[in-house]
Amino acid sequence: MDAIALAAATALVGAITTDAWQQARSALVVLWRRVRPQEAAAVDAELAESRTRVLAARRAGEADAEQAVVAHWRARIRSLLREHPSVADDLRQLQDAYLTPALTADEQARIGQIMKATASGHGRVYQAGRDQHITER
Repeated sequence: MDAIALAAATALVGAITTDAWQQARSALVVLWRRVRPQEAAAVDAELAESRTRVLAARRAGEADAEQAVVAHWRARIRSLLREHPSVADDLRQLQDAYLTPALTADEQARIGQIMKATASGHGRVYQAGRDQHITER
């Protein structure tokens, strides 16, 4: 579920400055309204605030500020998925319909690089985007 949350958050923030933003924003609010109706208005306001923050960060060249917005939405979406795993397909559809097509080729490639792995039997999978230290006995 975390891979879905990361991809959706990254695509969401990447699409903030595109023509598809209003449609994506509306679709995400509709999704939220369906599963957490009490939070829909707050999510809509957070999306507006996120757009303002990302636009300011891009003007100032502050990539860290933009990544903070991605982290915020990753956490929000991850929480939503934990409580309502059934919305994973809806998030993928939203991403495919509104978010990913609005991104540049580089941004699409970055989202497509999300790691996926499976293990079977007694296998284990260890993945990291950066350093990873595993100590086993």
